[in-house]
Amino acid sequence: MQPSIFNDVIGPVMRGPSSSHSAGALRIGRLSRDLMNKSIKKVLIEYDPSGSLVTTHTSQGTDMGLYGGFLGWEADEEKLPDYQKYIHDSGIDIKVSYVSYGASHPNTYKITLWNDAEQHQIIALSTGGGMIHIEEIDSFKVPMDGDCYELLIFLNSSSETLLQRLKHEFDFIEVNDQPGLINIKSNQPFDQKLLNEIKGNSSVKNLKVLNPVLPVLKQKNPKLPFLNVAEMQEFAKDKNLKLWELAIEYEKSRSGLSKDELWEKMKHILKIMKSAIETGLAGTEYEDRLLPSQSPEFQKQLLKKSLIESSALNQIIMQVSAVMESKSSMQTIVASPTAGSCGTLPGSIFGCAAAMQNSESEIIQALFAAGIIGVFIASGATFAAEEAGCMAECGSASSMAAAALTHLAGGNLEQSLAAASMSLQNSFGMICDPIANRVEAPCLGKNVMAASNALSCTNMSLSGYNHLIPLDEVIVAMAAVGKAIPHELCCTALGGLAITPTAKALENSLETRKFKSC
Repeated sequence: MQPSIFNDVIGPVMRGPSSSHSAGALRIGRLSRDLMNKSIKKVLIEYDPSGSLVTTHTSQGTDMGLYGGFLGWEADEEKLPDYQKYIHDSGIDIKVSYVSYGASHPNTYKITLWNDAEQHQIIALSTGGGMIHIEEIDSFKVPMDGDCYELLIFLNSSSETLLQRLKHEFDFIEVNDQPGLINIKSNQPFDQKLLNEIKGNSSVKNLKVLNPVLPVLKQKNPKLPFLNVAEMQEFAKDKNLKLWELAIEYEKSRSGLSKDELWEKMKHILKIMKSAIETGLAGTEYEDRLLPSQSPEFQKQLLKKSLIESSALNQIIMQVSAVMESKSSMQTIVASPTAGSCGTLPGSIFGCAAAMQNSESEIIQALFAAGIIGVFIASGATFAAEEAGCMAECGSASSMAAAALTHLAGGNLEQSLAAASMSLQNSFGMICDPIANRVEAPCLGKNVMAASNALSCTNMSLSGYNHLIPLDEVIVAMAAVGKAIPHELCCTALGGLAITPTAKALENSLETRKFKSC
């Protein structure tokens, strides 16, 4: 299914250091809980050493996310920082093991679950920006992305009559079958009468319903207006549509929601982003983090006029920092497109809007413009630093922000696309090497750099600079560069700044502090 602005790009609304590790893991945990009829007694979690999770699952929020999902929480649950207490109180016995099993993705979760009545196993991927993909359940190939209601019908024996009835009498999105299992996908809750009828079939051994974990549900055979930038430009010919209007056209087709419904969704996102900035500027504290609260002092110096004058850029630095500090103190933020890059887009937009006096409506439009650029990147490349370094996170956010700022400044469609292309080109090869295994540094600096890059490319595009390479081609090249970045430099804490002596000393200090506080 093609990406959705609200599933894949601007969201999830969450707490935690990493969207891949925190929000993605929580969604996998939620589906695991549904698989066990919301009753879990024991869990075995297996991570492959060839991936990223062995070195990051405790420090980047994977355990917090998964365990919160096992408890049925949302990604922005206030109790998430205290997940260990609540999982202990729940009585769920959890063991984590490192085992080589040929994981296909650096963020692979192999989870075996038990309760008093049954045992199941799920193999899932966190693919970046909070997005997930279920590969297997109990060795059955059941591709799921969490964007619909899933019915699993486990069979004692084949039942062609049941299968044909389900396929032809009900308006489901998909009905997939394989020996021993029928998997039905729907964008509406399953009727209880139907479920009871299926349970009564003699060939049915067991039945499971897994609820969606994404905000925009899958549609049956959506007719999308375009799939890439070139098709969008062709679609826009003679229509005089701006980038944000094209984004709404796309998302209306992708989601089945009206323009007004989409506008309200983005307005809600805007409020959360603004709140994260305000929270950061008010000052934040959190024990398990590297950096102190720094944005309030920047604001003081800005008001005293003791900084080098650069109105929009200084606003951007301050607001990017504020969002990152909110994230690192476990406050609610919007991954846009990831938690590791969550400061770039809102910091850029609100920073420039403060300097240019843009209205709320213009900011919402800018967020839609950013969203459609993110859709193209998600479709052609990745947002996962585990796959492509920080180029995938801050680089993507910078490209999205450049398109948004160009709109705020009154630029046209072609100028927005030029700014997005230049900004992404400038981000190639950016590695992910978190110091002390925390998503704080050099993440903060990279967010500021990404936002500054977006501002520069906006002004270049408005001045007629030639971006040379079309955005579609830049995205293809980005995906290829990502595959060439060594595993050690892709959010594994095995290279770059992460293995300097000072970084290791800071990591040891944080672990000692955590141990003493327990």
